[in-house]
Parts: sequence; structure tokens; C-alpha cells
Amino acid sequence: YQHVHHHSDTAALLGWAGERGLPLVGIDNLPGAVPLETHPLPREVVLVFGQEGPGLSEEARKVCEAVLSIAQFGSTRSINAGAAAAVAMHAWVRAHVFDQSV
Repeated sequence: YQHVHHHSDTAALLGWAGERGLPLVGIDNLPGAVPLETHPLPREVVLVFGQEGPGLSEEARKVCEAVLSIAQFGSTRSINAGAAAAVAMHAWVRAHVFDQSV
């Protein structure tokens, strides 16, 4: 199970994460985003996903430590938020699979 915490706005999310020392990492296929496949994901992290269509808000992008994109090929411009979350969480699992404290 994943822990889900709702925050009323970006500032509330940033405050909550900051109190816990958790970096925010956005997942979106924006210009300038770093490929997820090449960027190490911290063990303790908050993954931030935008809504389908517009993606991450400008405000959310600004507070993320990094914005990562998922490699796609062909004419595909995006994948839905649920699929992006699955890919990103699996990347996290692969990066930390040998960490027995997870």
C-alpha cells in the first residue's frame, strides 16, 4: 500500500515535505526534464504527478528538486498519470530493491 496525503495547495505540500526532509521530484515530459532512466531517485522522496492533459502546474514545477521524464518513442506525446505513476514507482523499486529496510 502507498501512503496518500492530500494537501490543499502546493505551499501546503511543500511545507509538509520540508518538515520531513523529503525532496519533491516531478514526473512530466516537459522541455528540459531529465530522463527518469538516468537520474537517481532518492530513497526518501515525494513523487509529484500533474493532472492528465496540462501536467504539472508551473507552481509545482518550481518547487520540485528535479523534473523527470519517461522515455517514449514514436508519435506518443504523453502517457496517462496512472501509467506514469506505475513506471516511476517501479523505477524507485528497482533503485532500492536491495535495501532491506523498505
